[in-house]
Amino acid sequence: MADAGYLTIGKVVKRLQSQYPDLSVSKVRYLEGEGLLNPARTPGGYRLYSQHDVHRLEKILYLQKSRFMPLSIIKEQFEQGIEDSSAKIQQSDMNVIPLDQDRPEDIEKLHPIERMPELCGVSAGFAQQLAEAGVIKLSRSPHGRDLVDGHDLSLIRACDRLRHYGMEAKHLRIYVQAARRESGMLEQALVPYAHRGSIDAPPSDATRKQFAEALNEMIQLTDMVRDELLRHHINNAYKEMSVSAIKRKS
Repeated sequence: MADAGYLTIGKVVKRLQSQYPDLSVSKVRYLEGEGLLNPARTPGGYRLYSQHDVHRLEKILYLQKSRFMPLSIIKEQFEQGIEDSSAKIQQSDMNVIPLDQDRPEDIEKLHPIERMPELCGVSAGFAQQLAEAGVIKLSRSPHGRDLVDGHDLSLIRACDRLRHYGMEAKHLRIYVQAARRESGMLEQALVPYAHRGSIDAPPSDATRKQFAEALNEMIQLTDMVRDELLRHHINNAYKEMSVSAIKRKS
């Protein structure tokens, strides 16, 4: 069977590791356990992967790493026969970070850190590094398990994407520090919107709405200021690249 173009699990990993450095034998076995791969077996029980299996694995890794798609969604698409035939990574795709891939029920709950390969396509170790850098905050279950807030799943994927540009979890501490300083400034600016009406009475729906609108606009405006300042600094460093002429993302 091996003469017919089948590969062992070790050879599959070796073939794809240059493109997906985090890929390991245990990761491939995990995907099989989740029902995403179904390799043939020798009489002795060894896994043998056909070219179709390898191509399918490439699709899974691509959708995880470049489209930030959870394994549960990938599995649903495969079961429905919806497989993107263009599994090769395009540079234009690398710049897209969709934030709406998570189901509402996944966002609104805590997840064991061991589920990060399934939900975010990252190792539990990387999620732990983000927690140590202060990017995310882990909770602890009554049984002592580390839990990840579902609201942080898209953030974890974005941080993973930055690793492709050489930015590791430890490098993101500057954003944690900047966010703390910036949040202090916004908290001060939001005081008038949080204390309208009687101080002792709970905020009305109208007050909550005005507070949310003010916060959203402040975040949008500060994002714009930060984006322009970064572009100015990078443009000064790489004037020949015409950074200022690069199209902004809407």
